[in-house]
Amino acid sequence: MSEWRRKRRRTWFDDIFEEIREMFEDLEERMFKEFEEFEKMAPKIKTPSGMEVRGPIVWGWSMTIGPDGKPIVREFGNVPGRRARGEPLIKETREPLVDIIEGDEEIIIVAEVPGVEKEEIDLNATETELEIKAGDKYYKHLELPTEVIPDKAKATYKNGVLEIRLPRKKAKEKPKGKKIQVE
Repeated sequence: MSEWRRKRRRTWFDDIFEEIREMFEDLEERMFKEFEEFEKMAPKIKTPSGMEVRGPIVWGWSMTIGPDGKPIVREFGNVPGRRARGEPLIKETREPLVDIIEGDEEIIIVAEVPGVEKEEIDLNATETELEIKAGDKYYKHLELPTEVIPDKAKATYKNGVLEIRLPRKKAKEKPKGKKIQVE
C-alpha cells in the first residue's frame, strides 16, 4: 500500500473522530454554561447562622388512599407558595414527606427526615395536632384526622425514617339506658 493511501485513510478516519470529539467538547461547554446560569437563578437561603447558601429546593405532592377509599393529596417541601410578584417563597426548613395511616386502634405517622440525629428530633402532640421539628432542616405541623392520646404516643427513628404511633382516643359511649319495668 502506498504511503499516500495510508495517510489518506488515516486522515479521513482521524477527521471523523476529531469532529465527534469537537462536538462533545462543544456540548460539554454548553452544558456547563447552562448549569452556571441555573445556579445563578437558584434563590439564596439564609441559614440560622446568617450564612447565605443556594438551594436545595424541594417541593412536591404525595398521594395516598384514605380509609374511605378517596385519594388524599398532601404538599411537601420548602417552597410553600408564591409571593405577589410570582417569586417562590423559600423557607429555611422544608416540610418532610409525611404519610398518615389510620388504623382502628392508632394513627401511624411516617415522616422522611434524613440527615438528622435522633437527638435533634422534637415532637409535640396534642389530642388533635402534631408538630415535627428535626434539627433546623425539617418542620411540619399536622392536624390529626381523629383525637388521640398524646401521653401514650411512641416514636422510633431509623435510617432517616421517623415513625410516630398515636393511640386513638376512644369515642365516649352513649349511655345505654336502663330498662324500666312497667307496673
